[in-house]
Amino acid sequence: MWKVPLFKLNYSELENSAVNKVLNSQWLSMGENTDTLEKSFEKYIGNDVKAIAVSSGTAALHLSMKAICIKKGDEIIVPSLSFIAQINIIESLGAVPVLLDCKSLNDWNMDLSQIKKKINNKTRAIIILHYAGYPCEVSEELRIFCSNKNILIIEDAAHAPGAEINKIKCGAIGDMACFSFFSNKNISAGEGGLITVKDAELANKLKMLRSHGMTSMSLDKIKGRSSGYDVVESGLNYRIDEIRSALAIEQLKKLDESNKKRKKNVEIYINLLHKTSLCIPFLKNINFNKSSYHIFAILLPENINRLNFMEKMKEKGIQTSIHYPPFWKFTKYKDFFDKNDYPICDKITKQQVTLPLYPSMTEENISYVCNNIKDLI
Repeated sequence: MWKVPLFKLNYSELENSAVNKVLNSQWLSMGENTDTLEKSFEKYIGNDVKAIAVSSGTAALHLSMKAICIKKGDEIIVPSLSFIAQINIIESLGAVPVLLDCKSLNDWNMDLSQIKKKINNKTRAIIILHYAGYPCEVSEELRIFCSNKNILIIEDAAHAPGAEINKIKCGAIGDMACFSFFSNKNISAGEGGLITVKDAELANKLKMLRSHGMTSMSLDKIKGRSSGYDVVESGLNYRIDEIRSALAIEQLKKLDESNKKRKKNVEIYINLLHKTSLCIPFLKNINFNKSSYHIFAILLPENINRLNFMEKMKEKGIQTSIHYPPFWKFTKYKDFFDKNDYPICDKITKQQVTLPLYPSMTEENISYVCNNIKDLI
């Protein structure tokens, strides 16, 4: 139904072939493709990180919390503008999410200059989101400060595979990082995720936690490497399967080239829209060559009704979305947070719209979207 959808899979015969090889192998559970994916990701991110593939980005976040033994009453600092998975996990563990407002209407990442005001003796971790693929810059001063207080920095890098700060890739900036392979992500496998971590001992713990805390896997028995197993952690089943690992391997091979195409499309958007009344974030604050260009987000003028705008775009065959509704609008969390404490985030979430963006998008597609936006506003 969409003339210009929000995203399209960047797939080819390579993904088809990878899946067929898995089916022909007769082994679908976590195995050798997963091992290849992890090694390839470690090489791609660099800086001696270890990679642990899991069943989703949410599983990656949950295991990160579980691995550092987050307990009831602990506080985790999170961005106010983010997907609901972060605070769902924190709340389910009995911990307390502490929100940090966005930096400005031009930079929607969390305002790390305010973070020390939020830290106390209950703070255990900080989750840093790289919104839309634009890195949230973590200073060396903050890293040292957190290290001295045993506060872990966890990157939510779901938007940011391939993004960099000072030539260091997202995934190697914090103590741990969580990636997502959901369908609309830069690396798309339908579901799936991955954790990168610098500490080898913590990496081993994460590997056991993703598979019931067992010391050996089913594949080890099939390969004759083990005849039994011990259980040393109270783990979960967050294993990725071989089909998704095979898809992620092919997507990782394409990542840099795909991100270049996304960048080109973002530049076309900006050229066509920068003289309108729209606010386009990150133009002044972030060096473009560091982004992964996951989504293209805009802020509508206050006199434009967002729902009407999105409905009119839909009538033209243009799919749009919202990234993200504010936490205080959800029934579960309406009494947890006061929007007045996060004025920048509140303003963004009232007027934010996400426009279509994907590697195979053409200049004609983008012109069609932009011409309709100009007509509407």
